[in-house]
Amino acid sequence: MKTSDLNQHPLLNKLGIPPALAWGYIAVLIFMIGDGVESNYLAPYLSKNGFTLDIAATIIAFYGITVTIGSWLAGSLSTLIGPRRVMLVGGLIWVIFEALFLSIALPNKNLTLTLLTYGLRGVAYPMFAYAFLVWIQAAAPTDMRGSATGWFWLSFTGGLPTLGSLVAIFSIGVMGEYATFWLSLGLVACGVVIMLVAVKERSGYAPLLDEAHRDKSTVRILMGGIDILWRRPRIAAAAVVRIINTTPYFGFFIFLPGFFTDKIGFSQTEYLSLITIMGLVGMSFNPVIGKLSDRIGWRRVLTFFGGIGSAISMLLMYFVPQWTHGNFFLCVVFACLYGITLCGYVPAAALFSSLCDTKDKGNSMAIYCFAAGLSTFFGPALYGILNTLFGTNGVVWVYASLYIVSALLSWFFLLSPLDPGEQNNPAALRVRILDSVPSK
Repeated sequence: MKTSDLNQHPLLNKLGIPPALAWGYIAVLIFMIGDGVESNYLAPYLSKNGFTLDIAATIIAFYGITVTIGSWLAGSLSTLIGPRRVMLVGGLIWVIFEALFLSIALPNKNLTLTLLTYGLRGVAYPMFAYAFLVWIQAAAPTDMRGSATGWFWLSFTGGLPTLGSLVAIFSIGVMGEYATFWLSLGLVACGVVIMLVAVKERSGYAPLLDEAHRDKSTVRILMGGIDILWRRPRIAAAAVVRIINTTPYFGFFIFLPGFFTDKIGFSQTEYLSLITIMGLVGMSFNPVIGKLSDRIGWRRVLTFFGGIGSAISMLLMYFVPQWTHGNFFLCVVFACLYGITLCGYVPAAALFSSLCDTKDKGNSMAIYCFAAGLSTFFGPALYGILNTLFGTNGVVWVYASLYIVSALLSWFFLLSPLDPGEQNNPAALRVRILDSVPSK
């Protein structure tokens, strides 16, 4: 992005949004609203329309697997063909498979077709959304990457599930459940069109490889998104940090509904209200924390605000409701605090892209996206194992310990010479020298 572009858009510059990518954030928001419409009613809908609840859970579990695959492909394919094309491919996959799901699989109540059409659609949204995140890391100035990433997560979580769920609430009342699925398809298509028509930043049009590495085979380029873990050990450490980021978050929501309704005594409406407020508050802090990280340093925010802060706030979110006998106001306060401290992980994407040279930028982001996908499995799986051994209290303490581990990994392994907080750090200079040695 040119300096002249910044001068022409002082407000966007002040907010930390790269002007050339501004429409991309809107495209991702609308796309993710469409994707999030079904999030709170798909399983009940399937269970009432020809499928058992167990089968519906199996369909959604398969969808989760393909989401993880799509998360890795978003970064790897961005290296190979460029982020813009990956977004287009992801958008087309979503539209085509959703149309087949709604027009053929659902009306015929065919399990195989439903599993294939809905399940394979899972690769689409991470390809569209995470490819744009890769585009941000490739195009945004170094001193804007944290805030630019924060705005991405605002768009992403603002759509899925927050605004998507709100659209569903109103649309179902007016159009019904089945027609609302078609509305979601229309919203996703709008997001794709906005990206194609309005986002003109040129670095996303081309593969994220330098000339010296464009003669490699497709397989070798895609495998670069895996072998970077041992070629660049700090990327492996960063991947563990990103997995930990949302592992407790996804694990929490396996047992939080029962915890608040059965043990604390909340009604379902009170619990859903608490979670909605937590999501809205946390979402709004993404760009704020991103901007802060560009000023005081990505590693500092990731370590102290993200890792240590999330460990403390998560414990308070769980134990304060028990200590206060379900005081709703205090429960909301500490749930929101947890949502805010999770924003401390926003700089992780900027760190990922800065821990290696240009040829591996796409590969590093592939690992970032893959780690994000893996956490959706590790959270519930870890809960299932730990709850059997230690009970719910033990699960919560292990989750808190994971956040402390992520803080230690961040502080001792994620030193980057491009981090705004490390400009006068002699250790960062040594890292720069080591990183300048070509990797094989």
